[in-house]
Amino acid sequence: MTSEERLGKDSVLPLMIRMGLPVLAAQVINLLYNIVDRSYIGHISGTGAVALTGVGLTLPAIIIITAFGAIVGGGGAPLAAIALGKGDRQRAEEILGNGFTLLVLMSIVFSGLFFIFKAPFLRLTGSSTTTFSYADQYLGIYITGTLFAEITVGLNTFVTAQGNPGTAMGSVLLGAMLNIVLDPLFIFVFGLGVRGAAIATVISQAASAAWIISFLFSSRATLKLKKKYMHLQKNIITGMVALGISPFIMQATEALISIVMNSGLQKYGGDLYVGALTVMQAVMQFATVPSSGFAQGVQPIISYNYGAGNKNRVRKTVRNLVILLEAGNLLAVLPAIFFPGLYVHIFTNDTRLATLIEHTMPVFMLGMSVFGIQRALQITFVALGQAKLSVIIALLRKAILLIPLAIILPAVTGNVYGIYIAEPVSDFISVTVCTLLFLLNFNRILNCR
Repeated sequence: MTSEERLGKDSVLPLMIRMGLPVLAAQVINLLYNIVDRSYIGHISGTGAVALTGVGLTLPAIIIITAFGAIVGGGGAPLAAIALGKGDRQRAEEILGNGFTLLVLMSIVFSGLFFIFKAPFLRLTGSSTTTFSYADQYLGIYITGTLFAEITVGLNTFVTAQGNPGTAMGSVLLGAMLNIVLDPLFIFVFGLGVRGAAIATVISQAASAAWIISFLFSSRATLKLKKKYMHLQKNIITGMVALGISPFIMQATEALISIVMNSGLQKYGGDLYVGALTVMQAVMQFATVPSSGFAQGVQPIISYNYGAGNKNRVRKTVRNLVILLEAGNLLAVLPAIFFPGLYVHIFTNDTRLATLIEHTMPVFMLGMSVFGIQRALQITFVALGQAKLSVIIALLRKAILLIPLAIILPAVTGNVYGIYIAEPVSDFISVTVCTLLFLLNFNRILNCR
């Protein structure tokens, strides 16, 4: 059997582990090198705390760039896997080729826009006179690698979709190891500081992108990137964007949240509170990204078997996914809630910043304790090609709940802590709604196949 045929034949739980763990590992590795990046910056002598805050303010721009890659990766890869399940390889390769072209076009457009509007955008995110120069230095260099970031995010999922999660992990591992090695070299040895961290990131992303492209053009790939399928087709792009808008919203609204929260924290607290959010968002990623990675690895199993009409395998996969993600999520989140001090000194030696983080992190992270359930159900809707339900869930947690709460609660409480409370309130509500939507619609979706 080919690697993709095993998606419909192998025993479900071992298959889930085989598919999910490499992508989980890749996500953790990717996250670790982002944390290492911030850790090195936070320990720059004399200016570490301010530099860390400045780089944290570039996060919305970085999220937006990768979110557009998620339109292709999150929308195209499930559709390609469903096509493979139906035995339509040409359709799957047309989706891949169109996705590649779309990534290139989006990279050109958005790198240009960020170059033009970089300064006003950073002011919008909450940059102060003190932190602006660091944010400007980092983002100015990061933008030059937009194409590499888009390809890494957008095409790696197509590698996993054809049953090769180990190869997908290799691309991330390559970039991560390069970044970990290059960071101290450029930051401290060459004395480039924040600029050095950005240069290391761009080089690392370029290496990851080259790894993915070389695989998709090679004989090792069963789903290949072919030039004849790179001309854009309206029906393919429409379907890809319709389904990909859900993962796009999930990521892009993170940028909007960062802008709203940073602006509120700057208004009610100041740079210290913005710095605390930068650290807590990194810890939140560390706690939740593994479950996201495992879900992405399992998604092709759901899509392939849905396309092939194997309803029982779909049900069994989804049931196992909910149990595994929620259990793993609890193991990752509870230490941050009960022992926040374990994480603080990874990022900073500043006593005031450390004290603030230890005080606010337990509340900020509380809602993440149940988020494994939503992650499993969200990826299931995407895997089944359910664009509308995916968009509803994606919009609910951030755009409909968190953004208004982050504005309203500090105004009601009269202090900065209302912003931190907004996160768990929105998380608990969105998980409840997501679960209800799943229970009402899952069987209907399978029976309509």
